[in-house]
This record gives sequence, C-alpha cells and structure tokens, in this order.
Amino acid sequence: MRRYDLRHLHENFDDRMLEIMDKEAEIAEIVIFLFEIGDFSAIQRSADLMKNNGYTMINSLKFNEADWTIVVKK
Repeated sequence: MRRYDLRHLHENFDDRMLEIMDKEAEIAEIVIFLFEIGDFSAIQRSADLMKNNGYTMINSLKFNEADWTIVVKK
C-alpha cells in the first residue's frame, strides 16, 4: 500500500493519478491518493477516472477542509 500526495497539482491531478495506477502500482495493490477538492467536481471526476480505467474505488472521504482522500485497488 502506497500513499500519493497530489495536492501540489491542485485541480490538475488526473493524468498523474492515472499514470501511477497504470505504471507504478502493482496488480492488486491498494493506493491512497490525497488531492485538493476545490469545488467538489474533482471527487466525481476521480471516481469516474478510476472506474473507466478498470480500477476499484474502495473508499472516498474528506481529509480536512480542503483535501480529499480516495483509496483505490488496481
């Protein structure tokens, strides 16, 4: 299990998130992503991104006032 902090990418984390899942995560590995939520559209966008690419979202929760965490299985 690895954790990736994508907050520095602000709303532009989609490509990096997908790159991590495609190239860095091992088969059946659990990956935790932390990102900024902004207007909350990033939450649905990240869920759709994982689903559309064949990954399983296990959990999605608010980390603090500005950040969100999702847990995904490859």
